[in-house]
Amino acid sequence: MSVQTSRSNRQPSTRPPASGRPPSSRFTAEDIDASAEELIAFHDLFQDCFTRREQREWSLFYLCGQLSNLERKTIEPIVLALHGADANAVRAAQRFITEGTWNQTRLREHQHTLIATDLGEADGVVIVDGSGFPKQGNHSVGVAAQYCGHLGKVANCQEGVFLVYVSSQGYAFVDERLYLPGCWFTEAYRQRWKACRIPEEVRFQTEPQLALEMIRELIARAVIPFRWVTADASYGKNLDFLEEIARLGKWAFIEVPADTRVWLRTPRVEPPGRSLWGAPRRKPRVVRTAPRPVAVRDLIAHGATVKWTRAQIKEGSKGPLVADFAFLRVTAIRDDLPGPRLWLVFQRTLGPKPKLKFYFSTAPSTCLPQEFIRMSGRRWPVETTLEEGKGEVGLDHNETRTWPGWHHHLSHAFLAQLFLVHLRVRWSGHAALTTAQARALVAQAIEEEAWPLRNVSAIISYRQFCNHAAYRSHRKRTLKRLHQLAKARKRKTS
Repeated sequence: MSVQTSRSNRQPSTRPPASGRPPSSRFTAEDIDASAEELIAFHDLFQDCFTRREQREWSLFYLCGQLSNLERKTIEPIVLALHGADANAVRAAQRFITEGTWNQTRLREHQHTLIATDLGEADGVVIVDGSGFPKQGNHSVGVAAQYCGHLGKVANCQEGVFLVYVSSQGYAFVDERLYLPGCWFTEAYRQRWKACRIPEEVRFQTEPQLALEMIRELIARAVIPFRWVTADASYGKNLDFLEEIARLGKWAFIEVPADTRVWLRTPRVEPPGRSLWGAPRRKPRVVRTAPRPVAVRDLIAHGATVKWTRAQIKEGSKGPLVADFAFLRVTAIRDDLPGPRLWLVFQRTLGPKPKLKFYFSTAPSTCLPQEFIRMSGRRWPVETTLEEGKGEVGLDHNETRTWPGWHHHLSHAFLAQLFLVHLRVRWSGHAALTTAQARALVAQAIEEEAWPLRNVSAIISYRQFCNHAAYRSHRKRTLKRLHQLAKARKRKTS
């Protein structure tokens, strides 16, 4: 496939979200047909990943099913809706997803090239996040009683670790790993291991280890440009994760728990040696006269001097997102000894009950505050990407039980989401489409009888109008609240 130069030198976009732009004109039958042509051309870029014509046809068919208006985008409903009541076709589609073999490495390479072409920026961001897939039975690969973020509690589920790329132009899935809990490596699970066709070379890895493995591979491919890696506090509590990102030559911006302890100044360390009492010390230790480390939530109360800066993070769907920020250089703790010197970033929400978040960053000491403010808004797209993946292209609708089936289903869900990103970028000069609106366009071409043309055109135009009206109303209230806060702040300081 052809490779275009990435937008490495492009200035970050200041455009508002799709809902913040005036509605475009009503879509025509030609637009519907053009979206179908775009889908065919998009899938043609992946033709060399499949060795046989039948595989290429089933791949496009499955992609169409994931982009369709079906409520449940699993194999049988897709076949029944798009092919008809044909048991042989259902079995063939099942074999394609659960048993088919294709060049997954080449498919991933083409996927990354498209991401670099449509979204690539030199200061792009790779976001790490996990997501759970609730399950009823215990026969699906990797299923166990574990914390499920989707449900907000411990439940019977599968857990995936995902990489998402984000730039000023949009966001897309980059890679995934299925997390296998420790119980799956015990003798009691050997039969299930074989039934799920898990490769014998798979070894136990924690979620941070799986994430680092994907990041190393992404750097080795050197296709998608990025500078930053960000993740939530479940990764931030692991100092090894931050330090490994730094060793890989990338800058980390990771949320950390409020009880994370640090030193404002690096304390002196005593080497091993003789002790005044008892046996000689075998390990170094912090000198007894050094101040004790303090939890990040208590730093200000313990005398840390910070200068708060109010700044706009981004233009959101409800108007400008504004917060207060402060920045400190601190020393992290490793095994009760001084660790790396890092940036600690405070983010405080506005309003009567402000909430504080804390971030570690391995960026150089010369990094400007504006970069950290920008990065604080780069965590959110991962939630949007996962929500759209599940809500629009059936990311969590997989009903296969095997290791190949899980990965094959997700690889096609990634392609479906990437096509919608690709369509939005290609049509950005014509229409400010949301992901849902882009999918509705191509779904009309796929299921001509499901949504008559007059309905899909009217519905998209109506939704654009409503989104824009809601944006203007929310933005007006947000600006009024910010103005009131500024006046109150001025009175307080006068």
